[in-house]
Amino acid sequence: MSLLDPRSIREIAARLDLRPTKQRGQNFVVDANTVRRIVAASGVGADDVVLEVGPGLGSLTLGLLEVADRVVAVEIDELLAGELPRTVAERLPERADRLDVVTADAMRVTELPATPTAVVANLPYNVAVPVLLHLLATFPEWQRGLVMVQAEVADRIAAPPGSKVYGVPSVKTAWYAESWRAGSVSPSVFWPVPNVDSGLVALRRREPPATGATRERVFAVVDAAFGQRRKMLRSSLSGMAGSSAAASEALVAAGVDPQARGEVLDVAAFARVAERLPGPAA
Repeated sequence: MSLLDPRSIREIAARLDLRPTKQRGQNFVVDANTVRRIVAASGVGADDVVLEVGPGLGSLTLGLLEVADRVVAVEIDELLAGELPRTVAERLPERADRLDVVTADAMRVTELPATPTAVVANLPYNVAVPVLLHLLATFPEWQRGLVMVQAEVADRIAAPPGSKVYGVPSVKTAWYAESWRAGSVSPSVFWPVPNVDSGLVALRRREPPATGATRERVFAVVDAAFGQRRKMLRSSLSGMAGSSAAASEALVAAGVDPQARGEVLDVAAFARVAERLPGPAA
């Protein structure tokens, strides 16, 4: 069997003298059935080039290599990045030439050895949202994805307008893709065992809203709207507009109630507001 089990993971960790760190969010999947479930839910197939972030000891990497054409794994830890090809060569030698390992920070990587068509990753909990947004912005070629993140972060990413947890991650993700919850993962399948549940979020790329405002301008409006989420939009956007009256005028022109709060606006509405606020569109 090519997939890793708890014993083989302990053996690799012992050989590397590995001590997982919270700083890098290192919690490795040790259950082969969970890996199979994630790979199946991702929908990747023989034509896909999969971008994986934080492959760690290779549990998910091996599962992806069984079904995908190629896996590009981005790993910030030099020790783990160096070991991954060896693990694949030992356990799945017939697919070893289908793996590319990039030793880099996923929040800063801008070039890859192959163009990804999908993203499947167990994202580090502490940087999950910025990593996801960076991948969406930097590599527009991938059309679908499945990421595993902390359960409450998964809820925020996939939340619809009006939800109590709808916020900046929800809107910014929606600029690039539609997203939805695709399952839950128990802490017991990880080593070390985290003290939180994990959630799966599926993504499908779509065109951003048609707008004359830049993405940066729209995102600045989103940040301002949720900076103090209990405030009405006319107040939270007054700094950008120059005054509460100017913000109200822009909101009305965009078809938005100035007394509404950011949590009720979808990404298209934020784009309309960004177009009409005073100041440069950029």
